[in-house]
Amino acid sequence: MQIAKDTVVEFHYTVFEGENQLESSKDGAPLAYLHGHESMLPGLEKALDNKSADDSFSVELEAKDAYGPRHDNAVQRIPLKHLQGAKVWKPGMTALVHTDQGQRQVTIIKVGRFNADCDLNHPFAGKDLKFDVEVVSVRAATSEELSHGHVHGAGGCGH
Repeated sequence: MQIAKDTVVEFHYTVFEGENQLESSKDGAPLAYLHGHESMLPGLEKALDNKSADDSFSVELEAKDAYGPRHDNAVQRIPLKHLQGAKVWKPGMTALVHTDQGQRQVTIIKVGRFNADCDLNHPFAGKDLKFDVEVVSVRAATSEELSHGHVHGAGGCGH
């Protein structure tokens, strides 16, 4: 089956900035997403179009097609109790924050007693990236996944 709108795709990736490896999924589970529902980086989703299980390829994405441009004024003070990922925070660490738009990764800039100043840019924002991709599986989405707009794991939806 080829990757097309309304298919569930699982793939492994390794992302590079120049020659520097930034992140890889190869030591864990593959990433799964619902194709054609704006839940993937636009340039990466376009590159995955019409691929099949066991396909491997590389794609270079300009920042605008990956995590977008970096915004220097995207700093917000967030209460420490809303930061997830560690018990003690230090500048340079990344944290997860739940927002009305879903979970978001932030970078700690400065830590106070009750709040932290956080950079809201994705850590890869403003960077041109290369992705090495291995498609693991492709299947038709279930009607439940289509109505919810996201992939469900084994056992169905967890919400």
